[in-house]
Amino acid sequence: MDLLIPDNWLKEYLKTTASPKKMAEALSLHGPSVERVNQTKFGPVYAIEVTSNRVDSVGVYGIAREAAAILPRMGIKASLKTLPDTKVSFAKKVDYLTASVDHNLCPRFAAILIRNVKLAQSPKWMCERIEAVGLRPINNIVDISNYIMHEIGQPVHTFDYDKIAKHTMILRASKKGEILTTLDEKSHTLPGGDIIIEDGDGRIIDLAGIMGGLNSAVDAKTKNVLLFVQTYNPVSIRRTSMTLAHKTEASILFEKGLDTNLVTDGIKRGIELFAKITQGQIDTHALDLYPSPPKEKIVSTNLDFIEKRLGVSLSPTQVSQFLTPLGFTLTWNKKNFQVKVPSWRNKDISLPEDILEEIARIYGYYKLPSILMSGDIPEAIPDSPFRFEDEIKLTLKSLGAYEIYTNSLVSEIKTGAGSLKLKNPLGKDGEYLRTTLRPSLIEAVKTNSFEKEPFHLFEMANVYLPRRGDLPDEKMTLAEIFANTDYREAKGIIETLLDSLHLKYFFETEDSQFFKPSHRLKIVSGQVVLGQFGQIENTNYIYYEFDLRVLNKAASHVGVFTPIPQYPPQIEDITITFPERTVIGGVIKLLEEQTFITKVELTDIYNHSYTFRINYQNPSKTLTDPEVEKIRKNLLKLVQDQFGGTCA
Repeated sequence: MDLLIPDNWLKEYLKTTASPKKMAEALSLHGPSVERVNQTKFGPVYAIEVTSNRVDSVGVYGIAREAAAILPRMGIKASLKTLPDTKVSFAKKVDYLTASVDHNLCPRFAAILIRNVKLAQSPKWMCERIEAVGLRPINNIVDISNYIMHEIGQPVHTFDYDKIAKHTMILRASKKGEILTTLDEKSHTLPGGDIIIEDGDGRIIDLAGIMGGLNSAVDAKTKNVLLFVQTYNPVSIRRTSMTLAHKTEASILFEKGLDTNLVTDGIKRGIELFAKITQGQIDTHALDLYPSPPKEKIVSTNLDFIEKRLGVSLSPTQVSQFLTPLGFTLTWNKKNFQVKVPSWRNKDISLPEDILEEIARIYGYYKLPSILMSGDIPEAIPDSPFRFEDEIKLTLKSLGAYEIYTNSLVSEIKTGAGSLKLKNPLGKDGEYLRTTLRPSLIEAVKTNSFEKEPFHLFEMANVYLPRRGDLPDEKMTLAEIFANTDYREAKGIIETLLDSLHLKYFFETEDSQFFKPSHRLKIVSGQVVLGQFGQIENTNYIYYEFDLRVLNKAASHVGVFTPIPQYPPQIEDITITFPERTVIGGVIKLLEEQTFITKVELTDIYNHSYTFRINYQNPSKTLTDPEVEKIRKNLLKLVQDQFGGTCA
């Protein structure tokens, strides 16, 4: 999350003489990262990045608390000033508002009535600060809401009290199809399950946690304001904002899970500012519906645990100095200590390791000892799947293939029946976990359709096969697609890949869905099906696919040594004409099985005539011409008998 924090606003709660440059350096080394310090007409403004788990730091006061803990570690005096403690009485029932709340959606619901407000332009100091954080001043009532949110990180909302029918608010989950027009005058049809507020006439007046309704908005005629501060179920807020594609600063904060105690600070700060800037009359009691406050969290650990993991010895005094300014309360028993976690860190501090992390960052990661590991470098695992995958990738790249990466989340038309569907997808194009790589590769080829030269793309990635009552089977798959490529050339690349794995394999013709009839081969090793290869229907694309687990298990990682023959081969080219639709792979296999034939290559094709280069070789002696002629006659007879081939 990115913040803009004006230096003069920060110094309102941080007593220090640190310069903006030193402040930025200190925060970046020990806490939230200051990306830059902008020099503006309002003075220095810090551009800060806060990690998503640290919603307590999203605001001027949260950054001030961090700085008060960090600056003394760098020799700069700093102390945190407290928020103004405005007196307010909280009550479960008030006479100005009737409220019914689903506390599964809203853990804490608070509101207070402010009468006879004077709508006007905000004072100069408030306008400047609001502009400095990237917002546009509107009027004193709206500006107060934005000011509080940026100061303490708690969104607040203001309603025109007189527009709330029967002064009644019902917070509930929306029904599918309900319609609401928000303050930006956009109409939303709700999917159902969204947090909404309706008034006594059944009108929806607020899309809670995201944006208020136009029908209850403050305007120039507003006299009485209901200041409204709550916390919401973060999952519900996230789902609604994503579904409606309607993100606001408030929804981003609420979906992180805000501290419910911030509601108190929001009400108090709101009362003070409304009284000061609008001259409004604050009601005696604030409504506060808060049935289940979170339990106090205590984490136990000890100095030995800290020292073992950080590599430095720390005293109880040092540890207390690191943690106390952050709001933690420590109780010591010799080396053991218990840490009471402040409410604003209740979501992200649960384990001794979390306390360790706080100590480490305030101490300074850059000051921790840096020691190289000792001992021998471990040997690589010989049968590691990663090593096997890398070998295949290198082989394919050496054969001219290009590796690509595509999304595992696909649309319904790009996956098979029964594929797993996400409950909350980002869009129609990413609703399902894919069960095959084929559609993704086809799309990749089409994206490169301008290329007229032969090329081939491959991907090595998981596909996700559904399993009843269990997580999907993640099957690592290798797939490659050829474009503008001759069939035999593509098949030769596959054979080269399989030969590099020292596999004994053969091809079987077998039709299958998605492939052109009689243009699909099953690749088999022994009794195991390794994969498939063929031409995709209605295209000129050639595609193959392997299950990498099966391929790895069948492969031999060490080749068989064959000694160099002592006697030279006799080599000759023979041209044979075959009937149409003859499977030439079967011919080559037949030739290779004959005695004293050590190598067969297909070197040329013209119409139905095929030229084979044949090596005749006897390991015990050099073959004579009569002996070669005899072998040739036998093999030509076999070819004619089994395939109808005639020698030209």
